[in-house]
Amino acid sequence: MTRLLSSPIRRTGLKAASPVNAVSARSVLIALAAIPALLGAAPVLAADAYPSQPVRLVVPFPPAGGTDVLSRLVFNKVGAATHWTIVVENRAGAGGNIGLDSVAKARADGYTIGMGQTANLAINPSLYPKMPYDAVKDFTPVVLVSAQPVVVIVRQDSPFKTLAELVAAGKAKQLSMASAGTGTVGHLTGEMFQRRAGIKALHVPYKGASPALTDLMGGQTDFYFATPPIAMPMLKAGKLRALAVTSAKRLALLPNVPTVAEQGYAGFQAEDWKALVAPAGTPADVIKRLNAEVNKALAQPDTVTKLREEGSEARGGSPTDLAAFIKSENTRWGAIVRESGAKAE
Repeated sequence: MTRLLSSPIRRTGLKAASPVNAVSARSVLIALAAIPALLGAAPVLAADAYPSQPVRLVVPFPPAGGTDVLSRLVFNKVGAATHWTIVVENRAGAGGNIGLDSVAKARADGYTIGMGQTANLAINPSLYPKMPYDAVKDFTPVVLVSAQPVVVIVRQDSPFKTLAELVAAGKAKQLSMASAGTGTVGHLTGEMFQRRAGIKALHVPYKGASPALTDLMGGQTDFYFATPPIAMPMLKAGKLRALAVTSAKRLALLPNVPTVAEQGYAGFQAEDWKALVAPAGTPADVIKRLNAEVNKALAQPDTVTKLREEGSEARGGSPTDLAAFIKSENTRWGAIVRESGAKAE
């Protein structure tokens, strides 16, 4: 690692009559004139050595949750390949806003990064009346990490065996749709689909996925748009039936379940994605290094396999790609929030 070494410059008296002292004076002046150039070069040298201290990765959700598991999976790979020290810090609250706000307000030096996702980068800016950060302006995008679809599920003994049957019933009478809470990806995806299908179900928000699943299986609600980690255990146990997935192509975990688009709703797609961001103003060369290392980790076959086991697909790409994606997703999810009338609870 290159280091800039310096010693204090002390003021000394210079004797003009001495040729030796005159030369010394000129040398001092030349040295002083060179200091700005040396200081200007310092950031470049520091960036070359990045990282020279532990990198803090803020996960704005509790330990062992989906975002936490994914973050540790990817950055364990990054750490193993680079020998970087990466410290995961879980800062949950306010739908992921608290943790991501700490990233927005951190020093833009590359030593604090955060795992954002659909909620706190695209939905919450329209869901909450007041946000502590600007999802577009207060972050430097690094890389899109992963995405997973939403699964349309009903109880195993439901009369609905296809999406078409569900829609037909929804046009004949009002059905009820469970969700893990107002403004969640599942809730808003369900709202998006209802508008496309021309039905209007009664939204029944729960305080989390577990009670929503319990009531769905108990027959208190008719259907639920759930993420794969929520749906898969009960699907495998034979207690639920999957009618569709909201991704562009079929989910590897559920190869026999058609997409919504396949069932007459061309172009329909909604995903819960994860993306790495840094504070706005983080040096471009640091962002480039982070982007490269995460892309390498995402390309490893065992990473791809593990993500698929969780119902996700590895993404990757450039910071520019992610910047455009976040803007687009803000517009799209913002419109859904406004149309649904959803507000933060």
